[in-house]
Amino acid sequence: MEGEASVNKLHTQIEIKPQGQEPPPPYSSVVDNSEMDIQPEGKLPFFKSRYRQRASDTWLISLLVILHLVAFITTTLFNYFSTGSVFFQPLSENPLLGPSASTLDKVGALRRAFLVQNHLNWRFFVCPWLHAGIIHFAINISCMIFIGIHLERDYGPLRIGVIYLLSAFFGSLVCSLFVRNNPVVTSSGALFGLLGTMLSGLIRNWKVYSSKGAALAALITVLATNFLLGLLPYIDNFANIGAFISGLLLGFVLLLTPQIRQMSKNKAGLFECGVKHSKSTIKLKQKLALDRPILRSISLILFVILLSGCLVALFLGIDINHYCGWCRFIDCIPYKRWSCNDGPNTCEIMKNNSEMTLTCLYNGNTRVFPFTNISQARINDLCAMIC
Repeated sequence: MEGEASVNKLHTQIEIKPQGQEPPPPYSSVVDNSEMDIQPEGKLPFFKSRYRQRASDTWLISLLVILHLVAFITTTLFNYFSTGSVFFQPLSENPLLGPSASTLDKVGALRRAFLVQNHLNWRFFVCPWLHAGIIHFAINISCMIFIGIHLERDYGPLRIGVIYLLSAFFGSLVCSLFVRNNPVVTSSGALFGLLGTMLSGLIRNWKVYSSKGAALAALITVLATNFLLGLLPYIDNFANIGAFISGLLLGFVLLLTPQIRQMSKNKAGLFECGVKHSKSTIKLKQKLALDRPILRSISLILFVILLSGCLVALFLGIDINHYCGWCRFIDCIPYKRWSCNDGPNTCEIMKNNSEMTLTCLYNGNTRVFPFTNISQARINDLCAMIC
């Protein structure tokens, strides 16, 4: 009996600690990813570049970029077939390295004559997709991606899409009240609408975001850069101002508290220095909900009033330039390398076998061009350049 008990005891020990099995290390090298994610409570950074995001979170901005790219390529091809030689006009004609004025007219730019005399209202829906040149396109799209991606991730594509389209249309309406006889595009208006939305999101959720100074600095930088760009020909700054106001008001109406996503313990957002944690995000949401009905109602009423006023002024054919002589300097600053003149340009034309000489009757400038077989629209472009 004693021998049998000793055999059973030995067998039990062998089963519990079999030979060849190494003891587990004191700390496992495999870490469960689910334990790495925590739900941050309290404040979160506005720019969460390192947050775990799904690719589908930015489908709206990706689609808008593709549409703008298609419109820009189409404009470039129109310019090539109109001039027969170049995709972009020289800087002396277009300081933004883009198409000619006649090409912009063909693809849908806004002019006073198109709206008042011809009533081509379809241009309100085409003009927000046009760019004045490759410089304008590069800066505008880069800023739109930078701002739009963060807004879409925080507030969702539906709300940002509605704000984007309404701001673009409202900017074109404001442009129609100030536009003169030079062609202008309003694609920057949608970007300014997103900037207004970003500002409203910061104001509305001021206690939710951390590093607000960095976010405001980025907003002001993008705003100032694109406003200065609007002082060049073919870009309308009044559309930018109108779209910014629209985005600000619509942001107060449509934006709720931003979606707070999971973040790794060892990772931080781009502007997450000094993140403060309060008691609970839920309490912050409940506190922010107290002012939503009043704020949203006032913002919605103001937007409807402004939109209705612009529509009425458009139908009445009101030109605010008749009442504001200095307003034109907000849209275009005269300089020796380009012209902001919107008056009728008349040139004396002299042709021989291989050259064409244009003399501006307004200032006496003369230019000789090594070609003669061009359209009347192209002659008007060259006449406007020397006048």
